[in-house]
Amino acid sequence: MRIIWAACGGVALVLAIVGILLPLLPTTPFLLLAAFAFARSSPRLEAWLLHHPRLGPPIRNWREQGAIDRKTKRVALASMAATPLGSWAIGVSDTVLVVQIILLCGAASFVA
Repeated sequence: MRIIWAACGGVALVLAIVGILLPLLPTTPFLLLAAFAFARSSPRLEAWLLHHPRLGPPIRNWREQGAIDRKTKRVALASMAATPLGSWAIGVSDTVLVVQIILLCGAASFVA
């Protein structure tokens, strides 16, 4: 079972890192999932993630305060707002825009 939790944590961590680069993919929920999975598979991996200078603070904030800090919220919400505008500017189809807007509204409601 520990191997399954470690694999889930690894996948979530990869998705979180990709989410740093792609605003459509939320970073913090995947970091939280990775920390949750690593806590069940490897205390060493969990400690590494919690003490990572870039990835650890959102997890620690969530655990200590049950919230995402304001600066991160602002950046995330601004990125989510800019994504459909950028997609529209490069001429993606209306279907893709609608799907983006629906998914981003869901992510934004979690972040806000």
